[in-house]
Amino acid sequence: MKQVTAIIKPFKLEEVREALADVGVSGLTVTEVKGFGRQKGHTELYRGAEYVVDFLPKMKVEVVVKDADVDRCIEAIVRAAKTGKIGDGKIFVTHVEQVVRIRTGETDEAAV
Repeated sequence: MKQVTAIIKPFKLEEVREALADVGVSGLTVTEVKGFGRQKGHTELYRGAEYVVDFLPKMKVEVVVKDADVDRCIEAIVRAAKTGKIGDGKIFVTHVEQVVRIRTGETDEAAV
């Protein structure tokens, strides 16, 4: 199994959720996060004073899928989250050794 973690722009969350549902992903975890990459933040004016906003709001979407479903999952996220502009985000794929469903005690793929 693999964990697919996507860092995306906040306004793309609903599109990504729908795209993942369309490829059969039944559950996901979403976290509001802040960060920056090549964007390096931006400057804003507030009450006449200029200041730098280093960390930009992002959404972190995490799903655990079977190895066979990873490519479809990645393609769905890219298709839904891409704007073609800087700051579209990143996708990270990591190996998951074990999963346990707390309620039933099911393990691994049966727990996903």
